[in-house]
Amino acid sequence: MIPLARHRLTPAETGRALRALCEWTPGDAPGGGLHPGDVGWHLRFDDAAVLLWTDDVAPVAVGFLDGPVLRVTAAPGADLGALAADAEELLEPGDDRSDGLPVPGWELDQEEPWLVMSWHPRPVSSRAEPVGAAGAADRVLVQRSAFAGSTFTVERWRAMKRSPAGGLAVEALVRTPAGEPAAATGWFAGVGRCGLLEPVGTHPDHRGHGYGRDAVLGACAALALRGASAVAVVTPSANDAAAALYRSAGFTVVREDRHWVRP
Repeated sequence: MIPLARHRLTPAETGRALRALCEWTPGDAPGGGLHPGDVGWHLRFDDAAVLLWTDDVAPVAVGFLDGPVLRVTAAPGADLGALAADAEELLEPGDDRSDGLPVPGWELDQEEPWLVMSWHPRPVSSRAEPVGAAGAADRVLVQRSAFAGSTFTVERWRAMKRSPAGGLAVEALVRTPAGEPAAATGWFAGVGRCGLLEPVGTHPDHRGHGYGRDAVLGACAALALRGASAVAVVTPSANDAAAALYRSAGFTVVREDRHWVRP
């Protein structure tokens, strides 16, 4: 067995991990617990830490702790047992979930599955506009209104954009007739690879009027223009409204994922 080395990367050091994740991303839907876009969204925090496992030659896995969840994507053919043995050293009491990495003795969560949904390029019509520096405040407004407890700020948006993942981000904004926005952030993983939507939000006052769908289609179209072979989104299966939104935009369910949980 080749010993693994675990590296704790600062945001500025994540380029190697992102390149590996892009190489490991399939064409139809993400595999494992992380897409490059998940890391990109994580890098809005200046103190974000990303884990990179390597053997004596190349990257073997990438992960990070997302609250109580260890999220990991491993290289095809990686020794998951060796990864899990090392990862267990990270898991303190309270870190009781694993996404993408089976941990010996843990069980699959039977109560909270996640839907992995995928969209394939096709002609679309959308009122979405791209988000640049001038639209950052509106992008932040959507996030804070759509997700209770959000700590997103313009400075965190800037941190995300100046990170090594910033060039992978594709953001779409749709405005209501009154000028209030809905938004979606998409992430590119390379030509012929599956992109990802993370996150998507609509102001609660404007849901049900097609603005979120337009933002989703705008982000999907932008990713397809760059060469994405498909676009995926992951949502809790219990979130009927979100699943309905994605279905209305042409997404179909690819699979159902479950976290591993500490018994």
